Amino acid sequence: MTGSIEKRGENSYRLTVSMGTGSGGKRKRYRKTIRVQGKTEAARMKEAEKELAKFVAEIEGDNFIEPSRLTFKSYTNKWLDDYARPNLAPKTIYEYERLLELRMLPFFGHMKLNKIKPVHILDFYKALQREGKLSNNSIMHYHRLLRKMFNDAVKWQILSDNPVVRVDPPKTEKPRVQYYDEEDIDKLMKALEGEATKYVCAILVTMASGFRLGELMGLQWKHVDFENNTIKIEQANQYLPKEGTFTKEPKTDESNRIIAMPEPAMRILKIHEKEEKEKRLNCGEKWEGDDNFEENFVFTQWNGKVMHPSTPSKWFNDFLKRKGLKKITFHQLRHTSATMLINAGLNIRALSARLGHSNTSTTLNIYSHALKSADKVAADKMEEIMFGKGTKKDAK
Repeated sequence: MTGSIEKRGENSYRLTVSMGTGSGGKRKRYRKTIRVQGKTEAARMKEAEKELAKFVAEIEGDNFIEPSRLTFKSYTNKWLDDYARPNLAPKTIYEYERLLELRMLPFFGHMKLNKIKPVHILDFYKALQREGKLSNNSIMHYHRLLRKMFNDAVKWQILSDNPVVRVDPPKTEKPRVQYYDEEDIDKLMKALEGEATKYVCAILVTMASGFRLGELMGLQWKHVDFENNTIKIEQANQYLPKEGTFTKEPKTDESNRIIAMPEPAMRILKIHEKEEKEKRLNCGEKWEGDDNFEENFVFTQWNGKVMHPSTPSKWFNDFLKRKGLKKITFHQLRHTSATMLINAGLNIRALSARLGHSNTSTTLNIYSHALKSADKVAADKMEEIMFGKGTKKDAK
C-alpha cells in the first residue's frame, strides 16, 4: 500500500492511496480531496498527513465510500447512523425520517451525492409546491434538513461544497401566536366548572405554569411540592408509533427547572391527587401504576398506567367545541401564560427561565406580539407620568 499527498490550492490537498488490485490486475487507487487549516505550509502539510493516515484506516477497515459512487440514499443511511441517531431526540429523528421517506428519497435517492447541484434543489422545491401543494413554511422544514445533511457531508470531507447554501430558502411568514386574553380566560374558567378534575387540573396547571405538554405529562407526584407551592420539571413524556409512550430528558438543559405555582392551581392539583389515590384503592389488583404513590405519573389512565401524551390535547379540543369557546390548541395555553405574564410586567429574562427557553432571544422571537402590546401600555404609562392623567381627553 502506498499513499501520497498532492497540493491543489492554498488549503486544498488531494490524497491518493494505492491498495489491492481490481479487474485486469490493475492497482486500485482511492482519491480524496481535503481542506486543512494552518498558518504555515509545514503546519498544513502536517494536518494533511494526519488526514492521509485516517484515509488509509478507512480503506483498510472497508469504511471508505468513493464519493463519486455515493448516492443520496446511501449517504442518508450513513448520516442517520453516524449523526442523527447518536445525537438527536427520538421525536426529531422520527420527523426527519418521515421527511426523507415521504419526499426527499423519492426525489434525490438515486442521484449521486456529488452530482446534486443548486438547480436540483430548486426543482425539488418547485415539485413540493406543485405536486405536494405544500406551503413555504412546510417546505422550509425540507430546506433546513437538506442544508444540515449537506453541511455534514462537507464537514466529513465527502463533498467540498454545499449546494443548498447557494439556494435562497422559500419566503416564509412568521405564524401568528394564538392565545387567550383576559376575557377568554374568564369564559374558560366558568366553562370548566363541573368537568372532570384531571382535565381541569391539566388545563389550569399548564396555563399557570407555561409547561410544554410533554413536560406536563412527564410529571410524577414526587415532582410536586405542596408545602412550598412549586413543581419541578426534569423529564417529559412523548409518543412515537414505533416506541409507544416513553419518558425522556427535557428539551434543553434550561428546561430543568423549579416553577413557583399560584396557590389556587395547587389546590385543584391537591384535589386531583386525592382522586388518584382513591382510584388506586378502587383498582385493587388491576392497578398498573407504581406501588409507591410518589413514583406514579400525575396524569394516568383508569388503572394507573401512564396517559397517552396527546390525550389532554384531544380532550381540550373537544371541550372547546362543546362549550362554543374560541379555538386554540392545548400548546397555546403555554402562549397564553407567557403573554399574560408579559402584559403583567414580568421581565423577559425571568419569563425565559420560567418557560425553559435556552436563551432570551427565543422568548423575544416567539412573543414579539405581546412585547409590542406591553410597549404601548408603557408609552401610555409614561404619558400619564410626564403629562398627568387625562392628557388625551384634554387635547380633544
